[in-house]
Amino acid sequence: MSHKILNSDSIEMLSNSHLDEKIDLTFLDPQFNQNKDYNYFDDNLPDEEYWQLMLKTCRGIYDATSQGGAIYFMQREKNTEQVLKCLRESGWIFQNLIIWKKKTSAVPSNYKYGKQYQIIAFGTKGSSPRVFNKLRISPLLPVNYKFERENGIYVTDVWDDIRELTSGYYAGDEAVRTNEGGRFHKQQSPISLLLRILLSSTGIGDTVFDPFAGIGTTLVVAEQLSRNSIGIEIDPANVDCINQRLTFIREADSIAKYYKDYLYTENLKDIWNPSIVETRRKIKHPHIILI
Repeated sequence: MSHKILNSDSIEMLSNSHLDEKIDLTFLDPQFNQNKDYNYFDDNLPDEEYWQLMLKTCRGIYDATSQGGAIYFMQREKNTEQVLKCLRESGWIFQNLIIWKKKTSAVPSNYKYGKQYQIIAFGTKGSSPRVFNKLRISPLLPVNYKFERENGIYVTDVWDDIRELTSGYYAGDEAVRTNEGGRFHKQQSPISLLLRILLSSTGIGDTVFDPFAGIGTTLVVAEQLSRNSIGIEIDPANVDCINQRLTFIREADSIAKYYKDYLYTENLKDIWNPSIVETRRKIKHPHIILI
């Protein structure tokens, strides 16, 4: 497998068609334009300018994607309309609006309900996906159920079994931390979220792309699932962190503990080899390209 990390501006690269490889799946999780303090990104742009940048990004990804390839575009729930418009105008065919229901929620304001989910828009290049694996999971039985399920249930468009890495008590060991104990990256996505996306829409040997790579969770999961990956990240400190996470997979980043959750998936052994996962986690990986 190969993993390429580009220390660059993804919007500029994609706008100028500088991505040479064909990609099979993109996880698009950009800054949300919430006026957060990033070193290399203005997170307080006028709305029109921000969404024009997102449209350019979606078009660039579309051009670099193989026929039938997939995009998963994550955003705040209030931006659903703009997300779907970006995908539609850049050529993507909308398939699902996934609701990622968080374990915690925001305090309600005086005039609307508290927020407890983010949206992930799933689209494909063409009317049907090249790869779509029908995952089956075995979540905890609801309190009003009497009998255990015999073979799990299919994953639907509501994901309420994946805990977010909150800024507080529930970030746990998985959150990458600074020497002082603080969060290295406050928007770090959980391993289990990327695992579900990659298992659903890729096969072994496919190429996964993350244009706003952050500290590399997408690439870390791709490595363990024997997928190739490309990540673009503008912050050099984040690039160094990605390199470290890929060079040696931490116990907290291991996907092995989630294998049992997908045991009822019919083609699981074809898309996820658990023996390879554990072997690759314990060695250093020389196949990382830093550009």
